[in-house]
Amino acid sequence: MASLRYSKQLGHGIKPAFEIRLVSPDGLPVNSFSDVMLPVDGGLESSDIIVLPAFWDDFDALCERYPQVLPWLRDQHAQGAVLCAEASGVFWLAASGLLDGKEATTYWRFFNEFSERFPKVLLNQDKHIIDADNLYCAGGSTSACDLYIYMIERFCGANVAQAVARDILYEVRRNYAPGRIGFGGQKLHQDMSILQIQQWLEEHFADKFRFEDVAREHGMSIRNFMRRFQSATGDKPLHYLQRLRIETAKGLLSATSKSIKTISYEVGYDDASFFARLFRQHTELSPNQYRQQYQQAA
Repeated sequence: MASLRYSKQLGHGIKPAFEIRLVSPDGLPVNSFSDVMLPVDGGLESSDIIVLPAFWDDFDALCERYPQVLPWLRDQHAQGAVLCAEASGVFWLAASGLLDGKEATTYWRFFNEFSERFPKVLLNQDKHIIDADNLYCAGGSTSACDLYIYMIERFCGANVAQAVARDILYEVRRNYAPGRIGFGGQKLHQDMSILQIQQWLEEHFADKFRFEDVAREHGMSIRNFMRRFQSATGDKPLHYLQRLRIETAKGLLSATSKSIKTISYEVGYDDASFFARLFRQHTELSPNQYRQQYQQAA
């Protein structure tokens, strides 16, 4: 749907903008766990985006049966491919070594096994979606829907993402607020003080505070803090904080019927008008437009 909509937006008519292929390790059709034969388009090849679905089988047996998968994933990531994994599919990313020292998540039933198998991976049990340097993890099927909409927004823009979400997710009414995407890709540095501040910001992003006070509590002058934060994360502290707030607001707008004023307050802005202007700067849509394209009725 995103491929067709994006092509139309580019003025190319109703034809796919992307080549989408279903592949298997050996290029042969696959028998699913429930014994359904799945035809494929070919074997492992170079791609811009790779999606690793959940599996129902013994992981050690799969690794032994398909030894070509892990080196292929490492090679594709080195070439700049975006790797997305859903639920147990995250095991492939972890086994490849690409997630060592990085945050990841998986389906809650697998938390213990995952931790035991991959002690070098920083398992985050509180987030449903995590981004760690072009490695994306989704905890389960519903979280994966959020992840794929996020990827559509990244590659096709907000308008296409909202249109697809409206068409396929309109009847989903979660009983939880979707976890905002984790900024794991901005934690791949060795400045422990800045890492601590990033963690603190994720927990206190809606609070009233001054960066001067945060810097002082971590033994830095404001000038040194500003320099170190941008050097480590690639973002200025204020912009990083704004992104945390906007990502949270996106989840509240798409999954709840709370008013814009209430959401503004809950993410840390007393002035709803200022929040709306900031939201548009980050998404090119007003909060109401964003909500309307995710929910046919707010």
